[in-house]
Amino acid sequence: MTHSRPRVHDLLESNSLAPRRDLGQNFVADPNTVRRIASLAHVGAGDHVVEIGAGLGSLTLALADTGAEITAVEVDRGMVPVLTEVVADRANVRVVEADAMRVDWDELLGAADRWVLVANLPYNVATPLVCDVLDNVPRVERLLVMVQREVAERFAAQPRTPAYGAVSVKAAYWGTARVVGVVPASVFVPRPNVESALVEITRRRPPDTAPQPLFDLVRTAFGHRRKMLRKSLAGVVTPAQFEQAAVDPTARPEELDVAAWCRLAGSIDAGG
Repeated sequence: MTHSRPRVHDLLESNSLAPRRDLGQNFVADPNTVRRIASLAHVGAGDHVVEIGAGLGSLTLALADTGAEITAVEVDRGMVPVLTEVVADRANVRVVEADAMRVDWDELLGAADRWVLVANLPYNVATPLVCDVLDNVPRVERLLVMVQREVAERFAAQPRTPAYGAVSVKAAYWGTARVVGVVPASVFVPRPNVESALVEITRRRPPDTAPQPLFDLVRTAFGHRRKMLRKSLAGVVTPAQFEQAAVDPTARPEELDVAAWCRLAGSIDAGG
């Protein structure tokens, strides 16, 4: 049984808790929404799921109902005892008090090789957390995260669209990203001022181009996204390197797909 809106309010009030603005806490208070997320996660018995920001356990319960093994991570020390009590009768749930932005992922994930990350992420940490997992936690093979809608659209954006940026290139380097659903503000306690969306990122084998030099180049260019590449990357990429990579120096950053960015980074590495 997942949490209804009255149940969320009761858990908060009976434990003298309130949503913390500094942690970006907005609790899902709609059983249909968490069941939908659990269904979209495509997990079941034998799967390992890490949930970041488990809060009061509404999504945790829905994920546990799939039969998957759940590691529920929560940073709020006051929330952890409530979460632990909520899932006390679920043998397939482990509660961990930790900050996902500082956690030792190898220790957290243990011996299991393949993981799915499912989470309702606070807006203030969503982008850095997803990027950190993509860069550094290859055992997380798939992510399904609920984030601010415009953030979800950035992760999944294609070249030549307004939302396309450095995080779009990072997501495309590591995998395939797509927005799989929109979540209205009305399902949260407290109600946020923006709409949320679910973005799924599925890993694939990345290109051979070394990631860090590539991402540094992309970040430099998108720091001046309105400028032509020959201006934003002046002193970084030579005319000969643009030619070697078959990249138009008069193009702007949002016009290049991940393959073109890899060619450009490769031309620098080759010293062309």
